[in-house]
Amino acid sequence: MERAGKSRFGLCGRLRGLDPRTVWRYGDLMAKIKTGEKGTEPAATGYQFGTFQGVFTPSILTILGVIMFLRFGWVLGNVGLGLTLLIVTLSTAITLLTGLSLSATASNMKIGGGGAYYLISRSLGLEVGTAIGLPLFFAQALGIAFYISGFAEALSGIVDLSPWLEQIPFAITETRLIAVVTLAGLTLLALISADIALKTQLFILLAIVLSLVSFFAGGTPTGDFMSADTEFPSKLGFWVVFAVFFPAVTGIEAGISMSGDLKNPAKSLPRGTLAAVLTGYAVYMAIPVFLAWMIRDERVLRVRPLIMVDIARWGELILVGVFAATLSSALGAILGAPRTLQAIAKDKVLPRFLAKGYGKTNDPIPATVFSFAVALAAILLGDLNMIAPILSMFFLTSYGLINLSAGLEGLIESPTWRPKFKFPWWGSLLGAAACLLTMLMIDLGATLTALIVTGGLYTMMKRRQLKAHWGDMRYGILMLMVRLAIRRLIRRPADERNWRPNILVFSGSPQSRWHLIELSHALARGPSYLTLATIMPTGSWNADRVQSLKTSIDEYLRKRDVEAMIKIFPSSDVLKGAEALIQAYGFGPLEPNTIVIGESQDEEKVEGFTRVIRMTHRMGRNLMIVREGKEKDVFPDTPRIDLWWRGGQANIGLMLTLAYQLRRSSVWQGGRIVLKRMIQKESEREEIETFLSEFIESQRLEMEYEILNGEGKVPFDLMRESSADASMVLLGLRHPEAEEPEEAYVTYYRRIVASTHGMPVVMVLSAEKMDFSEIIGMG
Repeated sequence: MERAGKSRFGLCGRLRGLDPRTVWRYGDLMAKIKTGEKGTEPAATGYQFGTFQGVFTPSILTILGVIMFLRFGWVLGNVGLGLTLLIVTLSTAITLLTGLSLSATASNMKIGGGGAYYLISRSLGLEVGTAIGLPLFFAQALGIAFYISGFAEALSGIVDLSPWLEQIPFAITETRLIAVVTLAGLTLLALISADIALKTQLFILLAIVLSLVSFFAGGTPTGDFMSADTEFPSKLGFWVVFAVFFPAVTGIEAGISMSGDLKNPAKSLPRGTLAAVLTGYAVYMAIPVFLAWMIRDERVLRVRPLIMVDIARWGELILVGVFAATLSSALGAILGAPRTLQAIAKDKVLPRFLAKGYGKTNDPIPATVFSFAVALAAILLGDLNMIAPILSMFFLTSYGLINLSAGLEGLIESPTWRPKFKFPWWGSLLGAAACLLTMLMIDLGATLTALIVTGGLYTMMKRRQLKAHWGDMRYGILMLMVRLAIRRLIRRPADERNWRPNILVFSGSPQSRWHLIELSHALARGPSYLTLATIMPTGSWNADRVQSLKTSIDEYLRKRDVEAMIKIFPSSDVLKGAEALIQAYGFGPLEPNTIVIGESQDEEKVEGFTRVIRMTHRMGRNLMIVREGKEKDVFPDTPRIDLWWRGGQANIGLMLTLAYQLRRSSVWQGGRIVLKRMIQKESEREEIETFLSEFIESQRLEMEYEILNGEGKVPFDLMRESSADASMVLLGLRHPEAEEPEEAYVTYYRRIVASTHGMPVVMVLSAEKMDFSEIIGMG
């Protein structure tokens, strides 16, 4: 007993700051896990449906829908038996891959309400989930109107409601009246109890089973279906027919939407979904074989949509099956749509009243009423054929993203990805690709429209900046992409064509040396990256303070639209810390190639500062030493950059490259670049002028040049006079010699600093093994 107590507190004692009661409860929990004892489960919510009633029934009823009764003969008549079986197999394969991906995902997490929205948002993030979830809800809600309108059109040809229409004070067609009454009845059924609604679907399922029994018990119809004046439409192509048939096998959304009302979603969703897909596949493979055996003339199949009535032993049962199929699909949609809407509202994307659930079963009454209003408006407005293809694309997009999320989870190999149902990641990615290909094949215009709507919603959600209370895989996806990119970058070193300044800037506190950050940010645009370095005294270094400082700097930068990484480095000496960081910072090929540092104002630190210069040069890093302007602003309204060139090749290529990088930034856009060349004899002017004019013309450079005669003048006095109005002066530093005494370079550096005192100078030292003269075309 003593050992057990010791072990318990030995583990928890390391969790400093915890309340002793928390520690004791933690120990009890660990003991229960060890002995297999179950803890107290939270109270169950929802209806707690099982696999058959909650998943299989709504899925199979949506799969065995109207297309089976009214379009299967047409499909067979257009493409023949072989291609019909291929269409069924390809269509079912896509749904099966989605079902397998769904099974893997469902067995890896606790599933809440919302079906596809829940799975996608918890895997790919709230923004992606909402971008799919909202269109998916409207697709489901408008689907209610589609199914009910189809039912009403079929029933209006059988019943006569004209006496009733005369009693109604406003004008309405018979079909719409039937549709409105049917919608009200189904909605009332869903509001009373989803359990009763699903039990009603059991009777509908029985009606469809009986209709299939009647069909397979039938025989070759007697009588002549063709007259002398019968016109037979020409055959249609494979993909046109595929597009008509494919929606028939995409009914698993009805079962997925009930995820929040299942007793055990992790078991019921895979079992019910896969059982429905395979059952539907067996039925859909049998029907065309039987049809082809009964009807030898394919032309008949193209003109007789109710050919199954003619073949069936009891044709009335086929008509009952048609009505049952439309009602079951409508009922499945009216149960699924509100639950999708409720889940989205629970995540605070929509008004919270839509998330309200009532009773022990958490019935989504406000969301159901809203879904009823959407479906009613669609029925009363009339023709929905224009947007029908787009709505189908949202279902396919959700299937594609379910596949994609499962595939990426497996590819990333996160430790949290431990599904009980194993399915290879490449199979899920194959399903995602198949969904996209199918969308493009069915209707390119509808696909593009759906993608535009989804992209617009995603952008809107990003701008709202809602914080999700769960983690998703986006960090893992980015890490995977970074890993793959780094591996390839290692094998492909940088060259002159693709060079970009990757900058490490020693800015310290952003407020004190903002000009360094602003200059570095202007240079590191596009594919470059920028790191802000701060040296922190070792005496005040601890993890909490570092994190707090990082957060503060990051918020400061975000408010000014500066994207940068932040590196806080401990050192008792700033210059030694800078040396250590320059030598060590970077990851694989992602190392800074350009160091930006402010000019030291402390005369006592000049020797240490020149050691940093020499070490940076030895490391092969380019260096920019920036002096702050008089007004502490290197970005005036009318910028001009002067480049002073002595005629050598050491630094001019890098200086010109940096100048052009600056001009591409928003701050320096429209600024002037002036190349200033000092000569000692007037006789040199013509040759140099010819070279510069041809060089600027051939390399398409937007810059000016100025040739200055320095004969008999002090060079730095001439520089000060000529660049008095310049916003920035780029000046090359001499490369330190390998055997040069340290004192000699210190003396050189002090002379440069003193000679340019008061000027907005940026001293540039090129050290990277890169031919910058080739980049700018001066080689």
